[in-house]
Amino acid sequence: MNEPQQQWTEIIEARHSLFDLKLKEVWKYKDLVYMFVKRDFISSFKQTILGPVWFFINPIFTTITYLIVFGKIANLPTDGAPPLLFYLSGVTLWNYFSSCLLGTSSTFVGNAGIFGKVYFPRLVTPLSIVISNLMRFGIQFLLFLIAWMYYLSKEEIQPNLWILATPFLIILMALFALGTGMIFSALTTKYKDMSMLLGFGVSLYMYATPVIYPTSALPGFFKNLAVYNPLTGIFECFKYAWLGIGKFSPVMLIFSTIIILLLLMIGTLTFNKVEKTFMDTV
Repeated sequence: MNEPQQQWTEIIEARHSLFDLKLKEVWKYKDLVYMFVKRDFISSFKQTILGPVWFFINPIFTTITYLIVFGKIANLPTDGAPPLLFYLSGVTLWNYFSSCLLGTSSTFVGNAGIFGKVYFPRLVTPLSIVISNLMRFGIQFLLFLIAWMYYLSKEEIQPNLWILATPFLIILMALFALGTGMIFSALTTKYKDMSMLLGFGVSLYMYATPVIYPTSALPGFFKNLAVYNPLTGIFECFKYAWLGIGKFSPVMLIFSTIIILLLLMIGTLTFNKVEKTFMDTV
């Protein structure tokens, strides 16, 4: 006799698609994002003597170093802007970008213990890193504003209405660091040396970005090459807006936006794919 075929009344299977980013679920875990942000921010200066003052000390000493090495010794131009303010603006932006990139790139490796014990949307972790670094950026940006108001009172700078684009520039930097960081985070689950390579690459990338020099100081070939750097439009727009220097073109910012959104999409899809199996390789 033929055995009757079994028919299941309920089938349990993973409903996980590559394009299922679970953004609604991330929003439901907004309290967890707040907890991670609070944890990262407090742990940055916990058990330190000066505490949050370190957020001021870092850009001050870095700016002074750049002022001596690149301003006095190398004699790099600043397009007529006060050298101190020029380097401080570049350092403030770069610190935020590099901190976000290096932080998000270690998402899987650094949080493997948590990921292996409890479920929550994995996108919560890189998002919390970007937000916590935004708070550090706010402290350093306050230092920049103090110096900026001093030179503004002396009429040594000519800011313009592009200042209003500053929030958009910060968001672009955050998205760029987030997208690129998630790509490297996925790679480091299999290739551990990628984290060391990234640290070295970020240091080199700073010199390919107009942090310590304006793009107008570059020779013709390198000036054309700098346009393809997504950060070039952001840094040039920021310095043009706040210091009134350089020859900024909105086309540069449009190009940067397109490239950054593409990298963000690739990074998010890669992150979403790797999170399903990273515990087997991390």
